[in-house]
Amino acid sequence: MNLLEIFLSEFFGTAILILLGTGVVANVALKGTKGFSGGTLMVNFGWGLGVFAGVYVAFKSGAHLNPAVTVGVAINKLLSGEQEFIPGVAINGGTVALYISAQLLGAIVGAILCWLAYKQHFDAEPAAGAKLGVFATGPAIRNYGWNLVSEVIATFVLVFVVLLFAGTPTALGPLAVALLVVGIGASLGGPTGYAINPARDLGPRIAHAILPIKGKGSSDWSYSWVPIVGPMLGGTIAALLAPAVSLWVQ
Repeated sequence: MNLLEIFLSEFFGTAILILLGTGVVANVALKGTKGFSGGTLMVNFGWGLGVFAGVYVAFKSGAHLNPAVTVGVAINKLLSGEQEFIPGVAINGGTVALYISAQLLGAIVGAILCWLAYKQHFDAEPAAGAKLGVFATGPAIRNYGWNLVSEVIATFVLVFVVLLFAGTPTALGPLAVALLVVGIGASLGGPTGYAINPARDLGPRIAHAILPIKGKGSSDWSYSWVPIVGPMLGGTIAALLAPAVSLWVQ
């Protein structure tokens, strides 16, 4: 693949992921929808199936769809002596930036499409917090230090297990990753809403800030660094530990 193809693959894959992910939150959180009050498990499965669809769309580029995964894959491959993300695409600062920029832009577009799909319900929803919750994560109990710990742990599980998936003889695939995301949401999503993906939170948060959403309120930028820093730390730690553990599971 050339660099444009890499960009488009990650862009469209992430856009589909975010459209379906934010879409299920909108369906559960906005009053008057067919799925209103569907519960957190519905949200977890919606995000998992969004990942499932996004991975298939972006499979040619490796389907990172997540800056924490991109950085984790890069570190893991370099530690293992590999120099390419996929054949012909070297691991360097430029390609890492390309992946991440595609993911962020795709996330913004996916969130905008979600807003268009639910435009009337956004207009009818009186609670600004419910509207922001469609786009961005937020803590159940606001404590930046512990919120950061939650995001580090949840993203560590994501990247660590994904890297071990790739190192097994079966390699597994999109369904396994989708179920992993559902499991993380059900088990570790309570404290922060489990961003586990900087693009997943930052892209839609930017969309929330720029869209003409009726009565939208604040985009809560004071919290926005947690779902960026936490996942990047968790992904990095996972990448550093995975090579040693992979020797035991292969």
